[in-house]
Amino acid sequence: MKHAAPDFALLERWREDRTIQFDFRGLHLTLNSTWGLFSPERIDDGSLLLLEHTEVTEDEHILDLGCGYGILGLHLGQRAPRGRVLMVDKDFVAIEYAHKNIARNGLSHVEAQLSNGLQHIDQTRTFDLIACNLPAKASKEQHYLFLADCKKHLNANGRLVIVAITGLRQFIARTSTEIFGNYEKVKQSSTYTVSCSRKQSSF
Repeated sequence: MKHAAPDFALLERWREDRTIQFDFRGLHLTLNSTWGLFSPERIDDGSLLLLEHTEVTEDEHILDLGCGYGILGLHLGQRAPRGRVLMVDKDFVAIEYAHKNIARNGLSHVEAQLSNGLQHIDQTRTFDLIACNLPAKASKEQHYLFLADCKKHLNANGRLVIVAITGLRQFIARTSTEIFGNYEKVKQSSTYTVSCSRKQSSF
């Protein structure tokens, strides 16, 4: 069956920002997104699972690695009002929308910048928590680089919390154990697994 191409009016509506109202744990965010970013019309199930099973204290320093339009960093930032949050992504459109969402929600202790993984952030900066919705299609090499760089940028006893498709669970368990010396499966659904690894020394 042949489908008609969308008309001009529909195309223009598609160019408009998507708006997501997110209420979780008694906190509210209004988020803008756009087509071309990951999960532009709703918060994806992996991010929801990570946020549900990640605890933070109000003064933690947090990194959202691969932030997209900012759901992890912004919500964790709401829960850590006396801390600092850095959100990074290699996509300039994602960072543009992350900046919009920081301003829209008045979170002055949250910032965002372009970075390929952790390559372009201040190399002396360290965090208590790194949160990552790990892209399923990233290469094995990229996953190893992510994990090794995360360990470098964690404070002693700092933790890396990852959500990834459950099909990657065994790979993440193996590589996390190789790099951190530990791995904990926090929560597993039929689709996603949340895991945590801790940096056990200052090295």
